[in-house]
Amino acid sequence: MPRFGEVLTAMVTPFDDDLALDVDGAVTLARWLVDQGNDGLVVAGTTGESATLSDDEKLTLWEAVAGAVSVPVLAGTGSNDTAHSVELTSRAAGLGIAGVLAVTPYYSRPPQAGLAAHFRAVAEAAGPLPVVVYDIPIRTGRKVATDTLLALARDVPNVVAVKDAAGDPAETSRLVAAAPGGFEVYAGDDALTLALLAVGAVGVVGVASHWAAGPMGEMVRAFAKGDVSEARRLQATLLSSFAFETSERAPNPLPAKAILRALGLPAGQCRLPLGPAPDGLDDEARLLLADLHG
Repeated sequence: MPRFGEVLTAMVTPFDDDLALDVDGAVTLARWLVDQGNDGLVVAGTTGESATLSDDEKLTLWEAVAGAVSVPVLAGTGSNDTAHSVELTSRAAGLGIAGVLAVTPYYSRPPQAGLAAHFRAVAEAAGPLPVVVYDIPIRTGRKVATDTLLALARDVPNVVAVKDAAGDPAETSRLVAAAPGGFEVYAGDDALTLALLAVGAVGVVGVASHWAAGPMGEMVRAFAKGDVSEARRLQATLLSSFAFETSERAPNPLPAKAILRALGLPAGQCRLPLGPAPDGLDDEARLLLADLHG
């Protein structure tokens, strides 16, 4: 079993009708996600609307969720400010979390040397806790180069994995081939999970796993057993979910929250600038669920 499990959900952050943090709702949702087959959770990551959460809200979330479930909880402590990321990582380290997810500093588009120094600083602040680098250039504006990831994996003992949402399986293959033993790659783009498993990923940090953790886990396990046909079949059943989870009209996490509302689970709307949900999205969510369970 990979360090953090095979299927983790990048959990949405529930808000109440006034868009205040719903801590009890987050605990309820976290427990439900574990019951559905998730091996771990990422809390206050991109899908958790980290950019709109205050530090106090994040710390409250991490402590509450980590205390409510028995699976690993990764805290999304990264930002575009190294000093802020270091401070938040240090404060999170004593809250029962299993590790931190450190996103590439966004908007400023630093050079690779700056990226490496940023992640090293976060790793030092994490102390003994493992660090997962989150590489998602479509949102951050900068790819973490494979050579940068390899240097971190070799030189920084607690940089143990990458959540790979770079959309380049060939480059992921190069990373896996050259990485030291124990360094793990998690798919960070649901639609590319099977492709990345084929080049050496160990699992997925997903969004559709909010409502489809079971079949996503079955796909990962089928591939691991060598049953590629079954893995492809399961992938095909998930294509509509992957297509629904983000779009120009309704970027992630708007669709995930619509699905959760349709299931009667805590979610609420998204804070600005993402929310509220566009007209018709909740109806589309109900139709998707009906098709999946039909």
